[in-house]
Amino acid sequence: MVHISERERQLPDLVIGKLLQIANEDKSVISLGPGEPDFKLPAPLVKEVKYYANKSNHYSPPGGRHELKEAIVKKLKKDNRIKVDPENIIVTSGSQEALMLASVCTLDVGEEAIVPDPSYMCYLPTIELMDGIPIRMELKEEEGFDINPDRLRRLIDKKRTKFVIINSPSNPTGNVLSKKILEEIADIARENNIFIFSDEAYEKIIYDKKHVSIGSLNGMKDYVATFQTFSKSYAMCGFRVGYCAGPKKLIKAMTDTHIYTTTAASTLSQLVAMKALEMKKSYVDVMVKEYKRRRDLIVKRLNEIGLRTVKPEGAFYAFSNISDFSKNSFMFAKNLLEKGKVATVPGSEFGRYGEGFIRFSYATDYKLIEKAMKRIEKFLKK
Repeated sequence: MVHISERERQLPDLVIGKLLQIANEDKSVISLGPGEPDFKLPAPLVKEVKYYANKSNHYSPPGGRHELKEAIVKKLKKDNRIKVDPENIIVTSGSQEALMLASVCTLDVGEEAIVPDPSYMCYLPTIELMDGIPIRMELKEEEGFDINPDRLRRLIDKKRTKFVIINSPSNPTGNVLSKKILEEIADIARENNIFIFSDEAYEKIIYDKKHVSIGSLNGMKDYVATFQTFSKSYAMCGFRVGYCAGPKKLIKAMTDTHIYTTTAASTLSQLVAMKALEMKKSYVDVMVKEYKRRRDLIVKRLNEIGLRTVKPEGAFYAFSNISDFSKNSFMFAKNLLEKGKVATVPGSEFGRYGEGFIRFSYATDYKLIEKAMKRIEKFLKK
């Protein structure tokens, strides 16, 4: 009889997959669920895929192709003001794999990592898979879902806390951390000698603020691992390529461990990623401009129909308070799907403090969003 580990059986039973599967099978449903761009792969990258299709059938090095790492070094210096060498970078099968490798290399059994709540649904399970202990850091709606440095400071155990995860721009809230808050987090990291894992997957999808990488702040070179990806900014989700920049000791450990996971990121994906870094800024700007137009529509309409929604400053999600209509976000999402024919993601998927909220993705066509808002308004009036 096959034995399934207790570790696996204790992982959260996410419902997002089930709800979105139903939405995919029922063509009458408008889906505001997926966390991926709805834009096509930019034309220069399509050309690159065709060119390298028969030239990329060999493994790449576990740390990533040197020419891509050199290009990432230039990108980080220009866009993020992070100065590193190629030895400070590992290329992985998406930034999620990089986060898992970093967790493997920094957490021993029973040690702690602080995770924002609500936050990206994979953070807590990643720590639990390492037999680590995730410590939830509550993010409050009335604070704009900002990290509260005083609250963070109280959660740190000087012996057991190994790292703090931050995510800016944030999934699911759309929050963008200000430089002031990042500086306070940086002070806390140095004072307590702990890592900051900075997930910056949505770094280029930003509207009303400027993105600041905590790794660019003075004195943080040895305290930050920066995680970035090609999935969101270049509509390359299916290529599964991301990277981490951090202290050489950590990157070497992650590279050594990479051999035991996927061995290396896809060669074809890495070659296409190099081209993505060479593309004109206008390709990304077009997407961001359209996301902003959609954001302004969906936030306005959600607030009008009674779903209180803080305006997101980045990413492509609206995180709406449903407490006037339901105390159970899963049941709300389920009923909205079955009766209103709109697919969303319950806030409980993003942590304990996500309950009472619903995530709406506006990575879909503007006219479909308009139609979905009419359906939701009708659903709420019943």
